[in-house]
Amino acid sequence: MDYETCNLCPRQCGVNRRAGERGFCGCPDTALVAKTMVHKWEEPALAGSGGSGAIFFGACTLGCRFCQNAAISASAVGKPMDSRQLRQAMEDLIAQGAENIDLVTPTQFLPTILPALQPKLPVPVVYNCGGYERVETIASLDGLVDIYLPDLKYSSNALAARLSGAEDYVSVAQDAIREMVRQTGPVCWQGEKITKGVIIRHLILPGCVDNSLGVLDWIGENFAPGQVLVSLMRQYTPMGNLSAPFDRRISQEEYEAVLSWMYLNNLEGFTQEAEAADAGFIPDF
Repeated sequence: MDYETCNLCPRQCGVNRRAGERGFCGCPDTALVAKTMVHKWEEPALAGSGGSGAIFFGACTLGCRFCQNAAISASAVGKPMDSRQLRQAMEDLIAQGAENIDLVTPTQFLPTILPALQPKLPVPVVYNCGGYERVETIASLDGLVDIYLPDLKYSSNALAARLSGAEDYVSVAQDAIREMVRQTGPVCWQGEKITKGVIIRHLILPGCVDNSLGVLDWIGENFAPGQVLVSLMRQYTPMGNLSAPFDRRISQEEYEAVLSWMYLNNLEGFTQEAEAADAGFIPDF
């Protein structure tokens, strides 16, 4: 795993980032940190009372057209940090009371991040990603990540191609999630907090109920009840100049239809209130 022939993500650009070449994500060979913060808005079983120690990395390997973090994900932005500086940032967040270290869209900078995770931190490490990951890359994290927090955005490759430029998203993300679950095993609880396991996030998209039902069907067919948790998100907020139906929030009827399907699949996890669909919840980058 290195920056010299970069194949960290499924795009497998093969560029030499150390020589100044840039692939899909446009990133250099230094980690770019857009923001660090004690984040109170993650799932309650992660954030606890102290919050998550979120480290938001610049750029992304997906480029979703509806991304709420587009201010930092759409281009290679942020403060350059080496492994030593990243480790210090993690320790500073823990000193502020963070109950975990939450690595947000980290894949494009793993050669810098991995050394910063050793020796093991005294709090869980959360790998917060879009789900579009290579199995080989996720396998390299075995033993270093305690909690995986991937999205499973799509059950339709056509929709994935339209909105995220990833026509192979479905099978790639499904395989990556299987590897994550293989590593962590079933979700482990300590009181009201999760210490190990996989939480699969799914953002309901307006006008795309069938896409959500397909995602929940796959989870229900592949994992036993309680083996993974589902975080069903209704926070879609129109971003940019997307055409209908993506120019609106989801309706109550759409949310209730997907929520009912989640329960019919015997899936456990987290839900959101309608108030979550507010730009005020997007961190100030």
